[in-house]
Amino acid sequence: MGYLNVEKRWVFPLVITSLVCVFLLATSFNMGLVSSLRTINGIFSSIVPSRLVSNQTRFDFAESKVARQSHVSSREEDKLPRFAYLVSGSKGDVEKLWRTLRAVYHPRNHYVVHLDLESPVDERLQLASRIDKDPMYSKTGNVYMITKANLVTYRGPTMVANTLHACAVLLKRSANWDWFINLSASDYPLVTQDDLLHTFSTLDRNVNFIEHTSELGWKEEKRAMPLMIDPGLYLLNKSDIYWVTPRRSLPTAFKLFTGSAWMALSRSFVEYCIWGWDNLPRTLLMYYTNFVSSPEGYFQTVICNAPEFSKTTLNHDLHYISWDTPPQQHPHVLSLNDTAKMVASGAAFARKFRGEDKVLDVIDKELLRRRNDRDGFTPGGWCSGKPKCSQVGDVAKIKASPGAQRLHGLVDRLVNQAKTGLNQCK
Repeated sequence: MGYLNVEKRWVFPLVITSLVCVFLLATSFNMGLVSSLRTINGIFSSIVPSRLVSNQTRFDFAESKVARQSHVSSREEDKLPRFAYLVSGSKGDVEKLWRTLRAVYHPRNHYVVHLDLESPVDERLQLASRIDKDPMYSKTGNVYMITKANLVTYRGPTMVANTLHACAVLLKRSANWDWFINLSASDYPLVTQDDLLHTFSTLDRNVNFIEHTSELGWKEEKRAMPLMIDPGLYLLNKSDIYWVTPRRSLPTAFKLFTGSAWMALSRSFVEYCIWGWDNLPRTLLMYYTNFVSSPEGYFQTVICNAPEFSKTTLNHDLHYISWDTPPQQHPHVLSLNDTAKMVASGAAFARKFRGEDKVLDVIDKELLRRRNDRDGFTPGGWCSGKPKCSQVGDVAKIKASPGAQRLHGLVDRLVNQAKTGLNQCK
């Protein structure tokens, strides 16, 4: 019995000693293995070209990738901004949309193109093929088409949803843009992208060009209080909105604002609308689901009810738009007779145009310096190669035209008005 007790006393120390030995052996083996792998990688990198080694898959965290992108962006020599565009259209708009896209193109920018679900499949395929086969777009990779089309009803929330969809795509595709601009196929620029870049380079990157007012007038009775349903939320074919009862009273939790559906929004505000960290954007999105002409109120109400953004607004949509008297659902179609007023406005864009109207040819020739080539790009400092603008040169080189001076005049007036605070979210 005494012998057994002595043996038991030695069992525990023996087990502990064995485990320590195993651990030390494993550690020595692993360190040797790591050292060997490093040696092998060093030999491999000296044999294989560095270009191939750099292409090996790296399992980095998303945060580290964002940090690297921000670091690269901060080292850029030029201080010019970048724009992110949504250019949208519907049935029969392929040629109009393509012409507008070419007119506002610049290699610095990013573009999302959308033809809604009302467009026939062959039209969407035709546009996708054009973008895919275009040598400039293929090389720069900054034009993206939403191939899973959305059904868009102008007077319903589906247009707001489509805009937010494009914003989310642009945020995901690039961390390197400063303002979001939405255009339709019926819009057309009145200044070059170089003019726009030159003018915006002097602005605070947080300002938002968004027309707004809290004086609803007739819209209170005709738009805010009725209830409607957008059939684009659950049907495959486009139709007008459905009216439902009963009516509703005006909200008390937030103040309603209205304005233009066209805008230039800062990246910081776009991120707020997408992420909605205090839930206001989502709450208002649900409210505007049953609001008539929600594209003319959603973003205005969000920005003016968010204290951190309400003072960033410049009360203009950067468009020249002419309304009939009395105002109709859609604006007056512009023609040659409107050219002088468009130029005098100093606006960056105008709407609404027909696809083949001669006024577009005049704008191309006189304002954008596009010479008898509807398929060509608007010339700028980036243009290189023969024919002109067939290759990308220095994207930081800007050649401003007289349009920059006109746009500067408009923007300076808006900034001065904003400094008084009298025309901001009132």
